[in-house]
Amino acid sequence: MHLVLNNGIFYEFIPFDHHNFTEEGEMRANPQTFKIDEVKKGKEYAVLITTNAGSWRYLIGDVIRFVSIEECEIVITGRTKLFLSLCGEHLSLDNMNKAVELVSKEMNIDVREFTVLGEPKDSLFAHHWYLGTDDPVDHEQLTLQLDEHLKQINDDYRVERSAALKEVVVHVLPTRVFLRYMEQIGKVGGSNKFPRVLKKEKAKDWKAYLSQEKYLQV
Repeated sequence: MHLVLNNGIFYEFIPFDHHNFTEEGEMRANPQTFKIDEVKKGKEYAVLITTNAGSWRYLIGDVIRFVSIEECEIVITGRTKLFLSLCGEHLSLDNMNKAVELVSKEMNIDVREFTVLGEPKDSLFAHHWYLGTDDPVDHEQLTLQLDEHLKQINDDYRVERSAALKEVVVHVLPTRVFLRYMEQIGKVGGSNKFPRVLKKEKAKDWKAYLSQEKYLQV
């Protein structure tokens, strides 16, 4: 999509990194901002808008990447609250979706749902993936291929996999497990989507549900 720059909207762009956002996706005080003539192609930004209707530096919550500076063309890569960065790996929703899509095609499986939790691992960190599919899966191969695709997609992730991000764990679950959880929390319907990243209390609730349903020992 293309940004409209001459219709009463002033855009500011905040680099989406740990300098400007917390691990929970909250904007830090006094973030670094850039105007449209200062952005760089391929870099991810959160967007502030000021409008002649009265909005003042409103953070819309989308994370975008410029694919053409000349045309002001962008793609939406995720949301400020839907990303994972425990130690600088900076995994966006776009990264996750792409990796799961590639693995699904390579292994000829249909992954209907997934979510990711970031957790401590001894003194370091781990990612715990929960993938929903009803197809037979080579679990070890799935884990290896998902990890490898994420390394290829995201340089920060690749670096941290040899440093602070010591473990990637994949749990394969029937698709109905995700659907039943959404029913349990009253989020059934086309307008509700399973969160791709679960943090804090939501992560605890999900693991407690899996334990209750005998899908996970916690």
